[in-house]
Amino acid sequence: MSAPARDRDPGLQPERTRLAWRRTTLSSTAAAVLAVRAAVHGGVSALGVVVCALCCALWLGFLAVAHLRIRTLASDADRAPALTPLHATAAAVCTMALAVCAVALLL
Repeated sequence: MSAPARDRDPGLQPERTRLAWRRTTLSSTAAAVLAVRAAVHGGVSALGVVVCALCCALWLGFLAVAHLRIRTLASDADRAPALTPLHATAAAVCTMALAVCAVALLL
């Protein structure tokens, strides 16, 4: 005899996704803080301030997308809509641009 089919708990996947967004937001915050530290470490320069400000703006953009997604998942965990392509693209662009800014600060 085969084992009885288990019902899928719809609350598990949204919870894991919500926690993943929180972890990614935390790592993005750490990257932004390290960017600020790197910008002021060797002395303040105009380029360092501009790149640091850009890093902070990118961090705020990612934070906005992540907060929207976390709030969506928390409000209706059973029927949370998929992440829109616009929001997914914004999160990816903010992440990649933050990495480019970090490299620019290190050079």
